[in-house]
Amino acid sequence: MNDDLAALSARIDRTNELLQRMLAEVAKTPSTHAIFVDAGYLYAAAGRLVSGTEDRRAFDLDAEGLIEALIDRARTIFADSRLLRVYWYDGARRRIHTAEQQSVAELPDVKVRLGNLNANNQQKGVDSLIRSDLESLARHRAISDAALLGGDEDLVSAVEAAQGYGARVHLWGIEAPEGRNQAEPLLWEVDSQRTFDLDFFKPYVSRRTGLAYEPTAPRPAREDVRFVGAQIAAKWLAARGRESLGDLLPGHPYLPGSVDQDLLVEAEGMLQYSLRGQADLRRALRDGFWEHLRTQY
Repeated sequence: MNDDLAALSARIDRTNELLQRMLAEVAKTPSTHAIFVDAGYLYAAAGRLVSGTEDRRAFDLDAEGLIEALIDRARTIFADSRLLRVYWYDGARRRIHTAEQQSVAELPDVKVRLGNLNANNQQKGVDSLIRSDLESLARHRAISDAALLGGDEDLVSAVEAAQGYGARVHLWGIEAPEGRNQAEPLLWEVDSQRTFDLDFFKPYVSRRTGLAYEPTAPRPAREDVRFVGAQIAAKWLAARGRESLGDLLPGHPYLPGSVDQDLLVEAEGMLQYSLRGQADLRRALRDGFWEHLRTQY
C-alpha cells in the first residue's frame, strides 16, 4: 500500500512539474493579434458615413493609409502584443485581382483574400474565407486576439470557431449615420466592441467630383520621393524636438495615422503629384522619413 501511494505521489509530482514547464513556456510566448477586414462592409459603411453613398464608384478610399491607421490603433489597443498581419477580404469577378486590390496585396503585412463577385456586385464566399482563417489561426495558436472589422450575421460562426480554440475576438465597427450597420447576433457573440467615427475615416475617404485625377507632373522617381520624405522628417524634427522621437521610434516601421496622413499631404504638395494608390512611392516616402529620423536618434 505504501509503495502504491509513493508511486501515485511520484506521478502527481511529475505531472505538476510538466504543467509548470508548460505554463512557463506559455508565459514566455508573446501575444499575437491579427486584423480581419471585410472590405465590402468597410466600403459600404465608410462610404455612407463620409460621402453619403455606398456606391464604390462615387468615392475614393485610401486603403493603404487606412490600413496603416488600423494597425496603429491595434498597436494601442493590444499594447503587449505583436501584429501577425492584416487580412483583407474582398470580392472580384472570377477571383481576379483588380488594380486596386493588387495594390493592397503588395502592402507589407497584408494578405488579400478574394471571394467571388456576382452579377449584382454582391460578394460570395467572403464569410467562409474569414471563418477558415480565423479558425485555423486560433487552432494553431498563431493568434491570441482577432480584431474583426465587419457586420454580417454570417460572421457569427467564424467568431464562435475562433473562440472555441481560446482566441478572443474583438468586433470593430464603423459609425452609422442612423441605426446600426452590424447584426445584433454578431454583437452578442464577440468579446469586445469598438466603433470608429467620422473623424477617423475622413482622411481616407473622398467623394469623386468630375473626372478622375490626372497628374499634372510626371511620375517622380522613388529616390526623389525618398528625399522628400527625409526633408519632411527634418522639418518635423525641428518643429517637435528630439524628445518626440521616443514616442515615434517604438512603432517602426509604422507611423501613427495622423503623422502618416500629414506626411502624405505635405509630400503631394511638394511633388505636385498624387501618391494615392502608389504603394511603392508611399513606401519610399516613409523610408526616407524614417531614415532621417533614425540618423538623428
